Amino acid sequence: MIDLRLLREDPDRVRASQRVRGEDVDLVDALLSADERRRSSGSRFDELRNEQKSLGKLVAKAQGDEKTALLQRTKELAAEVKAADAEQGAAKEEAERLLRSLANLIDPAAPVGGEEDFVTLEEIGTPRDFAAEGFEPRDHVELGQILGAIDTERGAKVAGARSYYLTGVGALLELALVNMAIAQATAAGFIPMITPALVRPAAMDGTGFLGQAAENVYFLEEEERYLVGTSEVPLAAYHMDEIIDAEKLPLRYAGYSSCFRREAGTYGKDTRGIIRVHQFEKVEMFVFTSPEDAEAEHRRLLQWEKDFLNALELPYRVIDVASGDLGSSAARKFDIEAWIPTQGKYREVTSTSNTTEYQSRRLSIRMREEGKVRPLATLNGTLVAVPRTIVAILENHQQADGSVVVPEALRPFLGGRTVLEPVK
Repeated sequence: MIDLRLLREDPDRVRASQRVRGEDVDLVDALLSADERRRSSGSRFDELRNEQKSLGKLVAKAQGDEKTALLQRTKELAAEVKAADAEQGAAKEEAERLLRSLANLIDPAAPVGGEEDFVTLEEIGTPRDFAAEGFEPRDHVELGQILGAIDTERGAKVAGARSYYLTGVGALLELALVNMAIAQATAAGFIPMITPALVRPAAMDGTGFLGQAAENVYFLEEEERYLVGTSEVPLAAYHMDEIIDAEKLPLRYAGYSSCFRREAGTYGKDTRGIIRVHQFEKVEMFVFTSPEDAEAEHRRLLQWEKDFLNALELPYRVIDVASGDLGSSAARKFDIEAWIPTQGKYREVTSTSNTTEYQSRRLSIRMREEGKVRPLATLNGTLVAVPRTIVAILENHQQADGSVVVPEALRPFLGGRTVLEPVK
């Protein structure tokens, strides 16, 4: 959540941020009102409590009618204190609820607009001209069948729509990508982690995923646990309710986990293949750092993502995501979209977000520096989301006979294979 003091001092900035996000601007005034009620009821409670204490001393010394009157006032005061305490508690709860409903403040550098109003920062690599090579490219589903790598029919039979099996070289390809990602991350100083796929409500809410993204989250009611849609959630909550010494920052973690998403609202979209599925594996980078270094760290995360895709020899573009397409936690987000030949367009394969102090405030994670304690910044970035990366590799590196050339950097993680051959 944002700093409440900032809201009091500059509510117009918060209103402007809500407006360009397409979020409820009236929430700002509702929160200011609740905060004022909380503070005024708190002051009233303190005044009444002080009067109670003073009255107790007077009662001890008083006699006769004076004592009777003071005792009557004591009873009235007790009721007033109780009412003021209740009012203070209700106002505090309302202010907290509204504060947690506010999205993070937009970075002024982020483009303003909706999903299509992103800004392309750069395009890397050149899409292949398959017509010039003399053949029509196959999509990843057909290539997956030829290679014995992807089985969506049995996936649907066993688990329903948007489900799949990775088989043979498909399974090996996933493991290779994960190992390659972890190797790159650890070389860059990240601590590798295998994270829980089930988390408590505090972890899910603390990272901001029970707001806009709530409809896509799986909830197990009997266990009161959520299935994570990204290991960002357990990584962010790893230091929940902790104070971290500034000398230890930045703390960088690379989390591997299964990810689960309901894909609500995507009926009819990407129903073919493994681009939009309910379960997939991912390696996520997560960083705890000082607010002052957050912007530079965001650029570093983006570069690590680019390094990974460069090693896979994939054409891609980097976009600066517009304000209306950001999640509630992100102040700014960069997406990397790989070229998908059979779709004739770029599709998102990774993203990296600077969530500034938003998540750390919600999760009560702070840093200690020169004896002072304050919120720190958190950032996240996907190093590899396996299914979409497999799609990009198969389609971009395919050959006319249905085989797929393995990018050189990936070969050591695939037992030295240089080509994925069709299954005979």
